[in-house]
Amino acid sequence: MTQHFLHAILLCAVFLAGCASKPGVPSVPGVPGVPSVPGVPDNAVVASPMATQASEIPGGPLQSITPGQVGGFKIAHAEPPKELWDRIRRGFAMPDLQDTLVTDREQWYSSRPDYIQRMTERSSKYLFHIVEELERRQMPTELALLPFIESAFNPQAVSSAKAAGMWQFMPATGKYFDLKQNAFRDDRRDVLASTRAALDYLQKLYGMFGDWHLALAAYNWGEGSVGRAIARNKKAGLGTGYLDLNMPAETRLYVPKLQAVKNIVANPQGFRAELPLIANHPYFQQVQLSRDIDVALAAKLADVAIDDFKALNPSAHRPVIIASGTPQILLPWDNALVFQRNFDAYQQGQYASWTAWKAPTTLSVSEAAKRVGMSENDLRTINNIPPRMLIKAGSTLLVPRSAKMEVDVASHVADNARVDLAPEIVTRRTTVKARKGETVASMAKRYGLSPVNVAEWNRIGAASAFKAGQQVVLFLPVKTSTGHLAAKSKAGVKPVSRKPVVQTKKR
Repeated sequence: MTQHFLHAILLCAVFLAGCASKPGVPSVPGVPGVPSVPGVPDNAVVASPMATQASEIPGGPLQSITPGQVGGFKIAHAEPPKELWDRIRRGFAMPDLQDTLVTDREQWYSSRPDYIQRMTERSSKYLFHIVEELERRQMPTELALLPFIESAFNPQAVSSAKAAGMWQFMPATGKYFDLKQNAFRDDRRDVLASTRAALDYLQKLYGMFGDWHLALAAYNWGEGSVGRAIARNKKAGLGTGYLDLNMPAETRLYVPKLQAVKNIVANPQGFRAELPLIANHPYFQQVQLSRDIDVALAAKLADVAIDDFKALNPSAHRPVIIASGTPQILLPWDNALVFQRNFDAYQQGQYASWTAWKAPTTLSVSEAAKRVGMSENDLRTINNIPPRMLIKAGSTLLVPRSAKMEVDVASHVADNARVDLAPEIVTRRTTVKARKGETVASMAKRYGLSPVNVAEWNRIGAASAFKAGQQVVLFLPVKTSTGHLAAKSKAGVKPVSRKPVVQTKKR
């Protein structure tokens, strides 16, 4: 009976190993069954617990074993981890950094339990997806903790240097990794897009430096800066590891911070830290959008609090989601079906109360507001237009959608929408004495104005002439007007009103 039982165990193990294999997936040289890593050279060592498990699966034909041989076989985990923290711990694969700065950061974090609690609770919406992506790419799961360092897992975070999102992408780096940034969306804040881009970037950096600590330093400091620091050390005959390089204080602390968080996650009891339970289960689902829809309505149809909806869809920083530019939304796992059912049954009017409008020419905000039927203040607020700015031609603004409008915003508009602004030209009404033989054209040339405007201000034709000494009305920029007054020029400029008048110029 004992021998039959042992044979049964062996057959079960072989069956489970066969189920775990993925036919058709390219393999890392020398490690059967382990997918290759995009962006990492084939000869690079990709640390992964899955690689270790794969290397333990015996090859060749099956052979019977004796009872005495059973103790020599390692027993793999038969069940997946029930909580995500345990899954992350199992995937730790980066070498530990031993440094006094790590101890310093451990003390800093462990002395702030409320901060750790806020960060970890916020992370519960995103961690499962990040861990899934890391395992799919065979990357160390320590990297799932990196947003703790970058943004405290706040997808709306914006740094003083204009880095945005939980992975803190600078605008230029975001564009390099295909994170769209326009008037309707900022993919640097998008949960799926920014995670994809961050892991692409980290893989690229690991492929360049062959060391995760150096890759992380480059993520923070820039690959060029790390490359030059390594070159300087090589030239001086010094080491080229993370601790050997001369780097800014922020980068010097960067990996120690991650190591400290890793140590706390590995042993929360040792640091008197309490990690919230995060189930090893997806938090959200993707739901396809077929129509433009107001953010508030989408949250209502999904039966999700508006703040929770925005936390999962942080790239939608306007009151409407344009389906042609953002074709899917994220919803808590159990609310996706609720949304779809309510969306299909919705019969109370339009899904979206906003649409896109392209400025046909350069306009003042007040003039644009009149054209689209909004108050100036509302137009400024909804499109983030600061005071004393003109809206340049071609700018795409968010404006109210009429009840009769059935067409949603086109994809080329959604993907290329931008708001270009220019400073308003504040002018002052003044009068100037005409010289002998002065014409509308010569007066306009003397003050750098349009002859059409000069003629219009004085209610005469553009080809007209002035009599010597005639008072001519002009609207001059404030600085120019002040300069003439201060100099008391012979032109005889006389201020009539000090009330600024805004004139629109085509640019």
